[in-house]
Amino acid sequence: MPLIELAKKGLYCALADVYIDPWQAVPNALITHAHSDHARGGNGLYICHEHSVPILAARLGKINAQGYAYGKTFSCNGVKISFHPAGHVPGSAQIRLEHKGEIWVVSGDYKTEDDGLSPAFEPVPCHSFITESTFALPVFRWKPQAEVFNEINAWWAGNAADGVVSVMMAYSLGKAQRILQYLDQQIGPVIVHPVIEEMNEIIRGFSPSLPHTLPFKNNINPAQLRNALLIVSSATAGEWLDKFKPYSMAFASGWTNLRGKSKWGSADRGFTLSDHADWNGLNKAVKATGAQKVYVTHGYTSAYVRWLREQGIDADELKTLYEGDSVELKMPHS
Repeated sequence: MPLIELAKKGLYCALADVYIDPWQAVPNALITHAHSDHARGGNGLYICHEHSVPILAARLGKINAQGYAYGKTFSCNGVKISFHPAGHVPGSAQIRLEHKGEIWVVSGDYKTEDDGLSPAFEPVPCHSFITESTFALPVFRWKPQAEVFNEINAWWAGNAADGVVSVMMAYSLGKAQRILQYLDQQIGPVIVHPVIEEMNEIIRGFSPSLPHTLPFKNNINPAQLRNALLIVSSATAGEWLDKFKPYSMAFASGWTNLRGKSKWGSADRGFTLSDHADWNGLNKAVKATGAQKVYVTHGYTSAYVRWLREQGIDADELKTLYEGDSVELKMPHS
């Protein structure tokens, strides 16, 4: 019997009696990171990286959680378990499970480019590797992030010069903070939706270098902030954007590498920036594990399995309910 199998409620390690990122409530859940498709409510115990504990509590309410530092090994019924940097978002981790010398690693979501916010991705040698495949096509090759942030700052500066407010759509956990830390705040003030500011405050607890932001308040005077940049999440943007017209809206996602402007919803600018590994990153990560068996989940699974097999790697698809980057495509319409 494999160390990890696909059960009705999610990825399951029977020997340790733990699930990994389950999509139904279970007594014991190992959590790779706090995005909603990987961390759902109702579990009896959440076991995760220590930085994910306050994030999970903010998103799910009162929970029973145990947090561990990266590389700290603990045991469940004789199975050794540890968390290792995934580089995806703050608190994200790959999960390593070992029993009688057999090692499995569940990647969760990951990216291999160091964003300077989350600890950089760490390849973990293993026999079996469960990898995401959100952007597992050769067309997805990211530019160096420094180039993208230069583009974002130039867009903001141009808008500010024209008296147009800049609005950046960004997921509240990960993308918003990644963008924030590379903004040129000499251009103007940065205002964030309260949902994002709540997450900023939590992350500042373990990443104090995250820049200061102004939370949106009802008494704010948009007329005095024409050079501002607003960071909003897609789920909350429509409530208060009208106050800032005229504005220029943008979003940052790996999907801009594939989708034309007609797919940008109400945004008029897209920047190619993803918190997932691109084609080169995925291949580099898989190779670095030295895994003899690779399971591919959520993304271009069938295409990536074919590619890996062509490279002489034993690979199979694993059908899960994770969504990858799809949440970033839910753009508001104004």
